[in-house]
This record gives sequence, structure tokens and C-alpha cells, in this order.
Amino acid sequence: MLKKKLLVAALASAFALPAMAEDSPVSFNVGLVSDYLVRGISQTSAKPALQGGVDYAHESGFYIGAWGSNISWITDFGATGTANIEVDTYGGFSNSINDDTSYNVGFIRYNYLGSYTPVAGTVKADTQELYGALTYKYVTAKYSYSLGDFLTVPNAKGTSYFELNGSYTLEDMGVTLDAHYGTQKYKGADADALAAAGFDASYSDYSLKASKDFSGYTVGAMLSNTNATDFYTTPAGKKLGRSTLVLSVTHGF
Repeated sequence: MLKKKLLVAALASAFALPAMAEDSPVSFNVGLVSDYLVRGISQTSAKPALQGGVDYAHESGFYIGAWGSNISWITDFGATGTANIEVDTYGGFSNSINDDTSYNVGFIRYNYLGSYTPVAGTVKADTQELYGALTYKYVTAKYSYSLGDFLTVPNAKGTSYFELNGSYTLEDMGVTLDAHYGTQKYKGADADALAAAGFDASYSDYSLKASKDFSGYTVGAMLSNTNATDFYTTPAGKKLGRSTLVLSVTHGF
């Protein structure tokens, strides 16, 4: 899902493409994370993920892009078949209002590739959202709104995610500190029935991260936690919303 994503130097060289001009509107990223989290929930059952993407950004503020990662959560929850690749496609418009303020609006579709049969009572995981974000200096507020079924929960139009993100760089050390808080709110009769049965899909997540650039490779460490219910516990007993440390290395070119 959802925007935003991290990477290991040894792997980056294997994906390297010819260098592009600094003013090129096209950029690439590749990498590896020790655990792929989306809104605080593990998509890989606490296992590593290989990731990469491509973006096009026009000087007007228009942008489009695609980003992918391996996942396991769909089959971890009992779907039969193959569903181990996520590909996000997105587009939007981002620009500055003044020196301190900027905005970003767009559309994203989370595509889960493969041939699989969903668990009874659920639907395929493909999800579409509209989003809008406003940044003032070091703080960004973002709101995402689902247009229909949401990550296997049917009839969930209006499901939303609100997040606050802060980012500050300690210039003398070259270290960037990030703080995040988000709240996922499910809507719809199916989500209400799950909540009534003790499996509320709504929850909040929060994280702290530190990262540093080393010759174009950004090494990061993030602590994340949620108050997710057993809705996010697999049949094998794996709690995907538990407190976790994520290590990453990122490289863009």
C-alpha cells in the first residue's frame, strides 16, 4: 500500500541502471528492508522484502509512478494460490504554496499480483485510495480515503487513514529524525460485523526513525508499534501489528 520505503547497498548495485542527468524527470529506487510495514502492519510476517520503483515528475508538479515489493500476508491469512507481489501505481500533483508550505494530492492503487482464492467472507486485496497532504516546515498531515473494498474487507468505501509525520535533519551529524502517528478507521457493514465479533480492523500506529546517508545509500533504523487487535493475527498466531525494529538501506538514482 500505501506510499513511502527502504534498501541494502549490496543489492542496489545489482539493480543499477546507467546514470541519468541530474535534471532528468525520471528517478529510480531499489532496496531491502528487514520487515515491510504498511501503516505499522507487517506485510511479510517479519521477514525481509526486496523493493524498487520508478517515478516521473514534471516541473508543473504532476507526477506518476510505480513501486513494488514482495509480500506474504494474503496467503499467511489463509488465501489459497499465489499472491506474493505488491505493485502500487499512483499519480497526482504536488507543489509549493510558499517557502514553508506545500501540498500533494493524488490517487493510488495497490495491486496484488498472482492467482489466488480469497478466504471465505473476504475479497481480493486490490485497493484504491484518494489522498491529500499538506506540509508546513517539518510537519506533514495526510488523509487517505478508500473508494471501495479495502485490503480484503468488502464494501469498505470511506475507510480512511489520517497521519501526522514530522521530519528534522541534524545538519552537524547528517542524521534525519522522523516521527509518525497514524489512525486507520474502517467503514461499512462488514467492518462493523468484524468489530462486533471482537476483530476490530481499526487501529492506530506510531513510529520513530533515524537515518543517515552514506555516499548515496541511506541507512535507517525504525521502531514501530500499533494497538492492532487480533484481526491482524494470522491463523498461525503471528501478530503482524506487534512492536518491531525495522532496519533498512535505501538508494535512489
